[in-house]
Amino acid sequence: MKCGYDMGKVTIIGAGMVGATACYALMMGHVVSEVALIDIDEERVEGEVMDLNHGVSFAPHIRIKVGDYSDCAHSNIIIIAAGAAQKPGQTRLDLVVENTRIFKEIIPRITSYTRDAILLIVTNPVDILTYVALKISGLPAGQVIGSGTVLDSSRFRYLISQHCKVNVRNVHGYIIGEHGDSEVAVWSLANIAGTRMDDFCPLCGSRCEEGYKDRISKQVRDSAYHIIDAKGSTYYAVGLAIRRIVESIIMDENSILTVSTLMEGYYGVEDVCLSLPCIMNRKGVEKVLNLPLAPKEIEEFRDSAQKLKAIIKNISKSLPT
Repeated sequence: MKCGYDMGKVTIIGAGMVGATACYALMMGHVVSEVALIDIDEERVEGEVMDLNHGVSFAPHIRIKVGDYSDCAHSNIIIIAAGAAQKPGQTRLDLVVENTRIFKEIIPRITSYTRDAILLIVTNPVDILTYVALKISGLPAGQVIGSGTVLDSSRFRYLISQHCKVNVRNVHGYIIGEHGDSEVAVWSLANIAGTRMDDFCPLCGSRCEEGYKDRISKQVRDSAYHIIDAKGSTYYAVGLAIRRIVESIIMDENSILTVSTLMEGYYGVEDVCLSLPCIMNRKGVEKVLNLPLAPKEIEEFRDSAQKLKAIIKNISKSLPT
């Protein structure tokens, strides 16, 4: 028997650390009414579901179950977190071949049950795999999205807040491009309480050291490597980022998030999935925003696109046109 009202259903494919933590974040955030977890490791997924369900009395009402691909038929959003994990010393792009092979098995199984759900890709390298999922599924571009630089943008805001000693909720800024080594920090539009960084520094009375922007940008870019070296993988913050994306879709918010989506001529870039600020609602990506970037940022964004397109070229023969 169901209690409360139906806020929607999410299916998560991949019950590793990221998938299970995303489920926990959804559970505690009261975002959806039901989550189905799917994994090829049946014992692992049963253990994760049991552990989560033992805490439902402490959380808002939710149903969590061991699922199968038939659960996709009634899901609003399908999160794909399955694939080979990034290991110490590996870049996200090193994972391309193995995870593309895995996606060729997963995506057709999803689309055999539904072509209406939003596909949210989390597996790395997320931009390339979002493109792969888009091509294999044949779904509209706005319906296949990657978690992109939503987490990177959160890291960016956090580090600025620490530097400027203000609450992170008052910091606004975006990382665009690849979720990876060629990502671009948009300093030209970063602001605190509507005041751009170059104008805020004199107001706060602190003398910022020369090169602080480069230092923060590098910290954002290298954060995952440090976390992986320290504890093996990242999952808490990305789990919360996934929850935020799901919330923006389920609640039909028209929120602006830097998800990865198909580029269709933005800043001269096309036929590759990258992150730009997007309006998100029940449709998925409603609109990609062309913000007034600085010329250097546009150049770096285009360079990021070229790096990914070179990799896509190597796997494109195996993808539908």
